[in-house]
Amino acid sequence: MFDTVLVANRGEIALRVFRTLRRLGIRSVAVHTEGDTAHAVHADLAVKIGSYLDASEVVEAARRTGAQAVHPGYGFLSENTRFSQVCADHGIVFVGPPAAAIEAMGDKIRAKETVAAAGVPVVPGASANLADFRDFPALIKPSAGGGGKGMVLVRTKEELPDALASAARTALAAFGDDTLLIERYVESPRHIEIQVLADAHGAIVHLGERECSLQRRHQKIIEEAPSPLLDEATRAKMGAAAVEAARSVGYVNAGTIEFIVHGTTGEFFFMEMNTRLQVEHPVTELVTGLDLVELQLRVAAGEPLPLTQDDVRLDGHAVEARVYAEDPARGFLPSTGTILRYETPDVRFDSGIAEGVVVGTGYDPMLAKAVAWAPTRTEALARLETALRDTVILGVTTNLAFLQRLLRNDKVRQGALDTGLVERELDPAEPEVPGHVLAEAARLFAPVAASDDPWDVPDGWRLGRHRPPVALLEVGGEIVEAPEDDGVTRRFTSARDGDTLWLHAEGRTYKITRHEPIEERSAAAQAGDGAVRSPMPGTVLVVKAAQGDRVTEGQPLLIVEAMKMEHTVTAPIGGTVSLRVRAGQQVSLDEVLAVVEAAQ
Repeated sequence: MFDTVLVANRGEIALRVFRTLRRLGIRSVAVHTEGDTAHAVHADLAVKIGSYLDASEVVEAARRTGAQAVHPGYGFLSENTRFSQVCADHGIVFVGPPAAAIEAMGDKIRAKETVAAAGVPVVPGASANLADFRDFPALIKPSAGGGGKGMVLVRTKEELPDALASAARTALAAFGDDTLLIERYVESPRHIEIQVLADAHGAIVHLGERECSLQRRHQKIIEEAPSPLLDEATRAKMGAAAVEAARSVGYVNAGTIEFIVHGTTGEFFFMEMNTRLQVEHPVTELVTGLDLVELQLRVAAGEPLPLTQDDVRLDGHAVEARVYAEDPARGFLPSTGTILRYETPDVRFDSGIAEGVVVGTGYDPMLAKAVAWAPTRTEALARLETALRDTVILGVTTNLAFLQRLLRNDKVRQGALDTGLVERELDPAEPEVPGHVLAEAARLFAPVAASDDPWDVPDGWRLGRHRPPVALLEVGGEIVEAPEDDGVTRRFTSARDGDTLWLHAEGRTYKITRHEPIEERSAAAQAGDGAVRSPMPGTVLVVKAAQGDRVTEGQPLLIVEAMKMEHTVTAPIGGTVSLRVRAGQQVSLDEVLAVVEAAQ
């Protein structure tokens, strides 16, 4: 076994690997970029680098610190063939599969051909002449990528040209390769994946499945093990197919075979193989009792697998929820800010954040993963919902409340899942802010009394129930007046950042701003003024209109990109457009990108 291992990643996955290294008595080395040190303080050694994507820098850090192995985590260099080869060239063990296996499975087109030759069923599709594809609905995918980035659902041939262009841009930005493929879209699909482990001595086992059908924008948000769909016979059949897919490329170490399963017939097709540890690996760990990082390290050190397929047992049920810095009410767009208050629940909570950490646009918006285990699925879902309710993250908008509502959905509780359920059935908008929350915000905003004299209170104290001074508050773009306090005692957790107050109560988090009187607001802030604002902090990727163009309401004007996600910004009204930004320009949330002047 190694005595020093460098972790070529950041955030929660870096801390996850550090924990296993510490338990095994292995010295850990972190790499970090300028200002991104929250994870590095948990390692035994830390090395500053310019970029997590610079293979040469990472290998040099490993060489300088005496690390015999590099664990890549997921994302960044985890599925980079060149990085795997550079490690080998310097005598450093890459904790993952051989470069040839990464290359074979990293190209979705080649991967489909390889596993099909091994007898594994694949989804019908095309990898050439994509503009001529006519089997709709269809799904466009980047050949070199994963994680849902760049995937676009197309229902008609008219949508195809713009969808191909958008997918190619995203693929190039996220993976450095704009090669695409297109596949028939399986209706009512379920996304089920099989965890595999293989050693260098020819042994391969699978550790059961994970259900990953609860997604938004083709990205997973809740995963569970085992799947409520599969019976033992289907599990064995899919597991055997996964093992054959791994064997077809000479796979070694941990990997995941992803399948798309027809929601009615149960027919399954190979989608892709992720040649790394998965974000959702904790649910497999909780139902099998295995530490996948430890097994990765032992296999990388040349040890044989310590178990056979007959040794694998699934006990109970585990569910994981991904906590993102995003605003569901704004179409799940990434959000930014500084963590002002942070409290974790009483379940496994894999996180890389802490109070004071700045959440920007440079990295994936996932902040943490809450994972709950229980003897039954019903109990696991209930325990996870309670955990999310007890989680406090103030200073940045998250999807915590949305996740709770998703777990309460009847179809989710029944296990009647498919990949379109989230966007089809759940309104991402939050319910109206309760009056007692507004009253508490007004109280916290009120000036502090200068003395103990009850008559010397600047907020207009009077006999009877406490009423805060009339206060105008802004919540989610709405200007409201704070109501009278109802006198009921409730638990609030709060944090203040200037005129912005963050309040957590009853499982929900509210961002409330003290506002000037409505009549004092500038004309530019009024609704319907023709201002085109950025839906998120990011970069203007494409400008689709020219200065002085006549545009119609709803016409696409610009495309803004952040965290490898694109969002098309449209004209709020018809009229003449006046641009305020150019392609390549950095913009902030709600920054005015253009103004459309209505025709007179």
